[in-house]
Amino acid sequence: MSMDDLRVGVIGCGRHARSHFEMIAAEPRVRLVAIAELDDGRRAEAEQHLSVPGYSDYRRMLDEQDLDIVHVVTMPAHLKAIVLDCLERDINVSVEKSPGMDSTETQDMADAEATSGARAIVSLNRRYLPEVLAVRRLAREHGGTVNCGAIYNKALSATSERFDSLLPPPIISDAIHHVDLLRWFAGPSEDRASVPTEVYSVVADGPRPVEHRQNAVIRFDTGAIGSIESQYGVGGRIQRAEIHAQDFSAYLDLTKREKKVEMYRSTPDIQPRMVGAQIDEPLDLDAVGGAGFNEVKHFVDCILEDRTPWSNLKDAVITMKLCEAIRSGHKGTLDL
Repeated sequence: MSMDDLRVGVIGCGRHARSHFEMIAAEPRVRLVAIAELDDGRRAEAEQHLSVPGYSDYRRMLDEQDLDIVHVVTMPAHLKAIVLDCLERDINVSVEKSPGMDSTETQDMADAEATSGARAIVSLNRRYLPEVLAVRRLAREHGGTVNCGAIYNKALSATSERFDSLLPPPIISDAIHHVDLLRWFAGPSEDRASVPTEVYSVVADGPRPVEHRQNAVIRFDTGAIGSIESQYGVGGRIQRAEIHAQDFSAYLDLTKREKKVEMYRSTPDIQPRMVGAQIDEPLDLDAVGGAGFNEVKHFVDCILEDRTPWSNLKDAVITMKLCEAIRSGHKGTLDL
């Protein structure tokens, strides 16, 4: 397959699709050729803005367009049937998070991929942030992650109850990004995430609908310990993370488009005392694909080079099961 042959279609043109359109437009090896959207207004707006044909029936788009990749950016409840349709046609597919309503649906999609001639990637995009990749690389240089943490808090959404039947609980549909980030931070190598072996979760929901509050400590197969705080119905949207290795720490603010990173390293003083100091030099983003690296670039690389994406469906099943364990208040060994 030549590098200019990748024709892309997008199914779903809501808010989450905007970032997909941006990444597709920035990737020279792909070309957006069609979109599908049930809502007439959104479809017309996308057609005008993107200058591509739009379809109200995604199946017709799949029939009429010779597509190499389809981005499925719908509500989780609608994902499975569409993803299975694409995989049955041997079309490579990008699956929006969460990959289904529960881990069973994710497993069904993974099973379909195993018998398909196509590949799939799940849009767990924190794995692909250059800043995340760079601090993860530094942690490996310091012997590997020993501890990592994540905060994913939000105010209540006015649409929370409205979409209740289309979305799993927020820890799965939304905060899954940072649950997965813990697995990624604790991973044993550049291309592998860790596997949770123990989970100790406390759930203490508030009185309002979807006012979910959960806190968990997780042990991973690499020996690293992770922790997550995820509260809905608090003061606002905050997304932060931290990663620690021997004599190295990094704190990331991922709340806004511009990511902020503080790093610290300790060095010998008078033995056995160590002195910690903030690292002033910038992150080496070039070493991890550059400032513009993202999931689309990675997926195109995988398609052209016949490689398995980092956030593949089989691996996403593990993240989904971890989210479910956290939500259920699981305490003890986690059998996957």
